[in-house]
Amino acid sequence: MKRLSFKMKLKPNVREEYTKRHSEIWPELKELLKQAGVSEYSIFLDEETNTLFAFQKVSGDGGSQDLSQNPIVKKWWAYMADLMDTNADNSPVSKALTEVFYMD
Repeated sequence: MKRLSFKMKLKPNVREEYTKRHSEIWPELKELLKQAGVSEYSIFLDEETNTLFAFQKVSGDGGSQDLSQNPIVKKWWAYMADLMDTNADNSPVSKALTEVFYMD
């Protein structure tokens, strides 16, 4: 099992809407993530900087970041694009983070 983390950027004053949309995550997106081997997925917000920190446990070689060509993922990105810093294809601007400590 791999642990992956990455950071993204939330636009100012959209925390409540971001939280609301994720609390209503589409069942088909949730199922897709599970099929991709994502067994845990958490997103945390640093409210001082609007930085989102995402963490996933993943079995296999992939993770949510490898689903960029899936139509469900593209639709989700378009749905979330008004709340986050995004690339030209509506994917969130994200930066992988390096694990420097782990305690089991």
